[in-house]
Amino acid sequence: MLTATPKPSAAALPELKANGRDLRIDACRGIALWCIFLDHVPNNIGSWLTPRNYGFSDAAELFMFVSGVTCALAYGKVWRCEGWTRVIRRTLRRSWDIYVAFLLLTLACALLVHIAGVERLADESNTRILLDQPGATLAHAAILQYRPVNTDVLPIFVLLHLLFAPLLWLLLRLPNVTLGASLALYTLVHIFGWSLPAWPNGHWAFNPLAWQLLVVLGAWVIIEGERVRPWLTSRMVLVPAVLYLVFSLAIVLSWRIKPLEALIPKGLTNLAYPMDKSNLDPLRLLHFLALAVVAVWFVPPNRQALTTAVMRGAILCGKHSLPIFCLGVLLTLVSLLALLDISEGLAMHITLSVGGVLTMIVAATLLNLIKIKPRPQPTAVPPMGVRDTVGWRPLEAFRRGPRELAGAAGQNVIIDCRFGERQSHGVLRVADELVALKADVIAASPATATMVANNATARFYSRSIAVDTTVRTLPKDQSCSERSSHIRHVVASSSASP
Repeated sequence: MLTATPKPSAAALPELKANGRDLRIDACRGIALWCIFLDHVPNNIGSWLTPRNYGFSDAAELFMFVSGVTCALAYGKVWRCEGWTRVIRRTLRRSWDIYVAFLLLTLACALLVHIAGVERLADESNTRILLDQPGATLAHAAILQYRPVNTDVLPIFVLLHLLFAPLLWLLLRLPNVTLGASLALYTLVHIFGWSLPAWPNGHWAFNPLAWQLLVVLGAWVIIEGERVRPWLTSRMVLVPAVLYLVFSLAIVLSWRIKPLEALIPKGLTNLAYPMDKSNLDPLRLLHFLALAVVAVWFVPPNRQALTTAVMRGAILCGKHSLPIFCLGVLLTLVSLLALLDISEGLAMHITLSVGGVLTMIVAATLLNLIKIKPRPQPTAVPPMGVRDTVGWRPLEAFRRGPRELAGAAGQNVIIDCRFGERQSHGVLRVADELVALKADVIAASPATATMVANNATARFYSRSIAVDTTVRTLPKDQSCSERSSHIRHVVASSSASP
C-alpha cells in the first residue's frame, strides 16, 4: 500500500534509491575498505593506489564521513516511517552488533598470532599484552580501552551508533548549532589535548572526540545538502580547494621521493610534519574537504560506472562493511606474517594486495548470497519531498491500522510513503510514480492530492482515505489483488472488482 501523505515538519532528507540504498555510498565505502587494507600492510607497493601517498588525508576520512552519511539516511528513514522509538532500538542494536564484532575480532587476532608463533607479529599487532595478561586485557577491551592494531575504528562506531539517536534529533531541529558544537569540541581537543581513556599506553589511533566531527559533518550534509551545494559548486571555493590539493601533493611526494625533497622549502615541510592523525590534524581535515569539493565538480553522477565488475565488487564490500572490515584486519595480519616468514619482495606485495582485495570481494559475495528469510515485516520507502499539512499522529495511526488488519490475516503489508514538493507538479509526479508501481491502494491527502491521485488512477480501483481528519481503513470485504511478488494488501480476503 502506498500513501501520498505529508510528514511532520522537519528538515527533508534526500531521495534514496529503489530499495532504500544508494549504491554510490556502498561503492565509496567498499573502495575505502580496500584502501584501508592496502595501507595497513607495511611498506606495501599496493598503497600507491590509495590516496595516502597523494595528500594529507587517506581512506579513513572517507570511511568516517560516509558512515555519517549512511547513518543519517538509514536512521532518518526509520524515523519518518516508524518513529523515534524504533530509531533508538535500531541504533542500540547496531551498536551492540559492532561491539560484539570488536570483541570477537580481538580474540581472533590473538588466536591468529598465537597459532603463528611469531614474536614480531605479536608486537606489531599489539596482542602481546593480550597473550601475556589475558584477564586484565580482555577486561579493558570490554570497556573499549584496549584495542589491537587496526581495530580502533570499531569502538568509535560503537559510540557513534549508541549516541546517534539524540544526535539525529538535534540535527533535525538545530543542524547548524549541532555542527557548531561538534566543531567546538574538535577545537577544544586540539587546544587541551582531550581524549577518552585508553589502555595500556593511553593512546587512541583515532581519538573519538576529534573524529566525531567527520561523522557529524556527513550527517549534516545530508540534512542541509540543498543549502550547502551552492557553496560546493562555487568557483570561489573550487580554486582554493585545487590549490590546496596541489600543495598537499607536493609536500607528501617530497616525503617519499628524495629528489623532490630539495625542491620544497624546509619551512613548509616542517609545517606539515609530523601529521597528527590521532586527533584528525586540521591539515588532514582541510585536505578531505578540498577533495570533496573537487569530487562534486569533476566526478559525474554516472550510474553506468556502477555496473562494472570492479564497482560491483566495491558495492558488495560496502554493503557488508562490518564483516569485511573485520576480515581486512585479519588479512593484514596474514599479509604481515607472509612478509616476515616468506618474502618481502615486489611479487609478494602484489600477490598479497591483489589476493587480499579478491578475498574481500569473494567474502562479500558469499555474504550477499546467504539468504535468511526474515519474519514478514512492514517496510517503507522514504519520502520524496515535504508537504507540512498533516500532523504526525494521524499518519502513524493510518500506518498502524493496515498493519494490524493485514497482520491478523498473516499478510505482509508494504507501506511506501511518497511526498510531493511544495509545487503542484510535485503532486503530479508522485501520482505518476504510484501508478507506475501498480499500488493496490493509494491514500492521498490533502484534497488536491486526492483529486490528482483519482485522476491518475482512473483505470485502477481507488478509494479516498482522509488521514488529515478521520483515519479509517478499507472494510474487510474490499481488498485488491496481489500485483507483484510483494503483498501490498490493506487486508487479506478475496479480490473485489471495482
